[in-house]
Amino acid sequence: MSKFWSPFVKDLVPYVPGEQPKLAKLVKLNTNENPYGPSPKALAAMQTELNDNLRLYPDPNGERLKQAIADYYGVQPAQVFLGNGSDEVLAHAFHGLFQHGKPLLFPDITYSFYPVYCGLYGIPFEAVPLDEQFQIRVADYAKPNGGIIFPNPNAPTGCLLALDAIEQLLKSNPDSVVVVDEAYVDFGGETAITLVDRYPNLLVTQTLSKSRSLAGLRVGLAVGHPDLIEALERIKNSFNSYPLDRMAIVGAAAAFEDKAYFQQTCQAVIDSREQLVAELNDLGFDVLPSAANFVFVRHPQKDAATLAASLREQGVIVRHFKQARIAQFLRISIGTPEQSRALVEALKVYLG
Repeated sequence: MSKFWSPFVKDLVPYVPGEQPKLAKLVKLNTNENPYGPSPKALAAMQTELNDNLRLYPDPNGERLKQAIADYYGVQPAQVFLGNGSDEVLAHAFHGLFQHGKPLLFPDITYSFYPVYCGLYGIPFEAVPLDEQFQIRVADYAKPNGGIIFPNPNAPTGCLLALDAIEQLLKSNPDSVVVVDEAYVDFGGETAITLVDRYPNLLVTQTLSKSRSLAGLRVGLAVGHPDLIEALERIKNSFNSYPLDRMAIVGAAAAFEDKAYFQQTCQAVIDSREQLVAELNDLGFDVLPSAANFVFVRHPQKDAATLAASLREQGVIVRHFKQARIAQFLRISIGTPEQSRALVEALKVYLG
């Protein structure tokens, strides 16, 4: 701790991102990156943008990308917000929509950045327990609150909340902003963006890091009522007017326009997930139902931390969380069929 810190800094508990190891020849299944590369059209668009125009600032509003997203989802550009990854979008939502003095509600097992943002912005919160099957109970959120946020599918469990349940939650909380964080929705869920025109309190966030294979580009978005979007724009323009560079804008727009490649790679991940689930079940693992590009698993006779360490020794990295309710689970990203085979073979070695 330094005497030069602002007083609140010493009490912050920062988010810990997934490990990005530098070792070669690892089967890296710990950070939910897409095993397939970005759309060739996105790569071509970014290559074209590598020219003398890089001396100029990008469009601060990212109008080309907003239009591409609006066209894709059938909304208006005024309903779209852009940020440097969905984490920045979420940060602006916490800052601009959840500081009402009442507790923000989110699941007890969820994206661990949520309590970090609460600490950063001084937002009280209540972690609402998932049920015994790690599912969200909508009725548990029908209480006074300063907002609600949850991933759908949830992270790290992968469990999906149906669209009609989300609508029920919106109806029971008309005076609160409800943020549905859809980082993984394209791998088996139905987007809540279809509800934004009916519910002015709904904000849906997404990222291009997962289903569109652009984690290295850092592009996130939100879709909601223009009044909610204006709040985010005010925060953004008081913080960083140029969150997306020129290549990010054109590359992300091209990725949304290349629907065929998007559908092809999403289906490949889904097929690999279902195959892996079957193989894990055969090996005696309990696997939660997943609509994401990862699975959340435990073995009833094996310690999760020991198992993760054994996999690492064999060159396979998965993610282990130490939180009490899930300390015996591992989150395993869906890789290529070859990566899945390497994982299964390493598990067989450990299990004997």
